[in-house]
Amino acid sequence: MKKITTPLTDEVVCSLKAGDEVSISGIVYTARDAAHKRLCELVGQKKQLPIPIEGQIFYFVGPTPARPGKIIGSAGPTTSARMDSFSPILLAAGLKGMIGKGYRCDAVRDALKKYCAVHFAALGGAGALLSQYIISAQVVAYEDLDTEAIRKLEVKDFPAIVAYDSYGNSVFKKVEE
Repeated sequence: MKKITTPLTDEVVCSLKAGDEVSISGIVYTARDAAHKRLCELVGQKKQLPIPIEGQIFYFVGPTPARPGKIIGSAGPTTSARMDSFSPILLAAGLKGMIGKGYRCDAVRDALKKYCAVHFAALGGAGALLSQYIISAQVVAYEDLDTEAIRKLEVKDFPAIVAYDSYGNSVFKKVEE
């Protein structure tokens, strides 16, 4: 298992290959469909984003409310393809990684290569387990989106697999063929 820390550098991204198991520590931002749309509108308008995305990872998750005494509720990945139309724009703006589940379209795969970025897969259906790797959570943008608000998560040893690397390789290749 490769241990990586955010923010990601080109050197770290280039060292990752499809199929690598990773343990992620540092800051990860949550972002789903509605937040992606707003961020891309700001990029298009050349306005400042409400969070720094240079070198960062977005986790496609809408966590459930935290139970008393807990930092966050269940925090499992959502389907990555829902962000496909937005991802190339955010990768061009400096995003270096994404965590989700399922396939990515050709445009996203091409953008991962072009901008030296990576897409990680997290285990779907294991939100309660994955929430145990989150050591702090704070809403930092778009609070009106409720569970889809952007949260700044601090994670420690968050488990994932490199699903698509910056070279165009995929763990799904055999399935796709």
